[in-house]
Amino acid sequence: MALRDILSRILSTVLVSGALLTHADAGSLAPLRQERASPHPRLQEGINTRAPFAFIRYCVASPQACRVSGRETMEWTPNVRDLVTEINRSVNRSIRPVNDKGGDIWQANVAAGDCEEFALTKRERLLKMGLPASALRMAVATTASGEGHAVLVVSTPSGDFVLDNRLDRILLWHQTDLTFLKIASSEDPRLWHRLA
Repeated sequence: MALRDILSRILSTVLVSGALLTHADAGSLAPLRQERASPHPRLQEGINTRAPFAFIRYCVASPQACRVSGRETMEWTPNVRDLVTEINRSVNRSIRPVNDKGGDIWQANVAAGDCEEFALTKRERLLKMGLPASALRMAVATTASGEGHAVLVVSTPSGDFVLDNRLDRILLWHQTDLTFLKIASSEDPRLWHRLA
């Protein structure tokens, strides 16, 4: 075989391989481009983990608050945003903050309580306003100072928004100073997942 034929075959192989590689790379990068284009990343759920025992006791005492609903997210419309913001603000002002001293008991609609009571009260009020239970998820985190903290997370296609008793503003999870540890499942609030 002549040197020219060998070089021609090598060149053809390189060109075909390059075209296939370029096509494969473009296809494999398309999902990455979509993820980067997403304006607000969602919390990344991992393996199942134990729910806080105090939350399980709360579900036993208030089974209607721990019911399961079908939709995992809800649209973040201006009306929903305004409702969530108003509930967050009003609950933050209506409960006197105190630390649990006699044990960790989670309950809603109290005159005084800690972060869990704020979050559960917000969740119950939003449920009464018709928001889907599976989009209103309790989460456990640590603050920048390392203190344990509980918040309510509202799951939407636009991102996961945090209702925190320390702030009247509603922030996306990655805009907060929190390190998220685990979150209630959207399928059943009594089941929880670790967060990456």
